[in-house]
Order: sequence, then structure tokens, then C-alpha cells
Amino acid sequence: MKTNLAQLLRTLPFVMLGTAIYAFGLQYFVLPNQLMEGGVTGIAILLNYAFDWPLSVTTLILNIPLYFLGWKVLGRSHIGYTIFGSVSLSVFLAIMEKMISSGWIEPFKTSNDYILAVLYAGVTLGAGLGIVFRYGGTTGGVDIIARIASKLKGWSMGQFILASDIIVIGLSLLYIPKEKVLYTLVAVFIASKLIDFIQEGAYAAKAFSVVTDHGDEMSKLINETLDRGVTIYPAKGAFSGKQKEVVYCVVARHEFRQLKTIVRSIDPLAFIIITDVHEVIGEGFKDG
Repeated sequence: MKTNLAQLLRTLPFVMLGTAIYAFGLQYFVLPNQLMEGGVTGIAILLNYAFDWPLSVTTLILNIPLYFLGWKVLGRSHIGYTIFGSVSLSVFLAIMEKMISSGWIEPFKTSNDYILAVLYAGVTLGAGLGIVFRYGGTTGGVDIIARIASKLKGWSMGQFILASDIIVIGLSLLYIPKEKVLYTLVAVFIASKLIDFIQEGAYAAKAFSVVTDHGDEMSKLINETLDRGVTIYPAKGAFSGKQKEVVYCVVARHEFRQLKTIVRSIDPLAFIIITDVHEVIGEGFKDG
């Protein structure tokens, strides 16, 4: 019980932070410049353009039917985060609407520099959603479906949302000029990349797989120099038939060149495979 409470206290503030950033991006950059968004939020934006319905109300109402789908597939805890995230988003949208209507904040509206509006819209929307997703929440709508697709099929949430956004934004051609739609696609693309970047982790490590005849010597020097653990696998060359060793080690990004130098200093003929690692859990990295 204490563990669950501690997890909630760590998670919910970040979900609120993400929805606040997302709401700010919508109200400050998207709506004033007649841009669009995808998914349920995009439908709510179209209703705002057509009937001047407040975004804070329509987003919440449109999300209600999807709560039941999320409850069935994702479970009670996940849908709880979803409800919290969508309600939090509506609250921050309402706060922004109040601040703008009262003149406390003047939205960024431009008639000749849409690129600037598009860039900042993409960054704020992507940063907001990325933070929400990273801490297990959603803002409802297509986010629920994207999380289901990620859980069942292993699809990238950013790419799934990008595809669904393009469909909804394409329908917006019936209501807004095509130039605005094209600008919106740029913002959505930026947002999708930032979602994946934040969700996978801004921290990126490097994994080394080194085929060598000097596994013990190499692993000892790596451990002494970088204080990193090393795993050695036995291997056999298919063509030569010779016995080899595969030295496997994961290092932080700033240690990349140093490890490469260590490998080359011991075995200049070593065969090295280097891959990006977006998340590492364990001793020397993060606890989980």
C-alpha cells in the first residue's frame, strides 16, 4: 500500500506537469493561429472553430466512451491514470481559457510567421504528451488507443499517434485553409518525434559487442578504467572455425570513445558492433 502511494506521489505531479504544458501549447499556439491537432483533441478543436465550444468541456465529453475501452484492456490502474490525465487536461485548458479571456495572457497569434508558431506548437505539444506517457498516464482519446496498440502489438506510440493525427487533420481540410493544414502536419511531426524521445529517455547509452581473442584482458581493463560490468560469451567463427569471445558492455554516451580506445588498444583487429540503447536499468545506471 505504501509502495502504491509512493508511486502515485511520484507519478501524478508529472502527469499534471505534462497536461499543463500540453494545454498551454493548445491555447497559446494552436487555437490562435487556427492550427489543428489530431485525435479526439483535434475533433474538439474543429468543434471550437465551428461552434466556439470551449475546448476544456468538449475534450472531456468526447473522452468518456473511451474510458470503458481502456478499463477493459489496460486495467483499472491505467485507466485511473487516464481519467486523471484527461480531467487534469480539461482543468488546465479551463485555466488557460480563463486567463486568456481575462487578458492575463495574450496568445501568440501571427499572420506572417507561422513557422515560429508551428515549431513552438510542436515542441510544447510533444513535450507535454511525452512527459504524460513517460509516467504512465494518457490524456485520453487516441492516447488510449495508442497505449493499447503499444501494449498488444509493440507499436511506437508516437508513430501511431502521428498516423491517426494525419487522418483527423486531413478531415480538417473541410474547415480550415490547406496552408494551415500543411503547417499543422509539421507541428504534429515534431511533436511525435519529441514524444518518442522523451518516452524512451533523453539519456542514451551505447552497447558494445566485441568479437576478440582477448576477452579477459579487455574486460579487466574496461572494469578498471570505466568501472563497468562486462559479460563474455564464447563464440566460434563460422568460416575460420576458430574459438572466439564476445565481450558485451553497456556504457554511458560520454564513455563511448573511451571504451572504443580501450578495445583498439588491446585488439586492433577486434570486430566491434555498437548499438544505441535508449534505456538501461541496473547497477551503474538507474534502478527502474
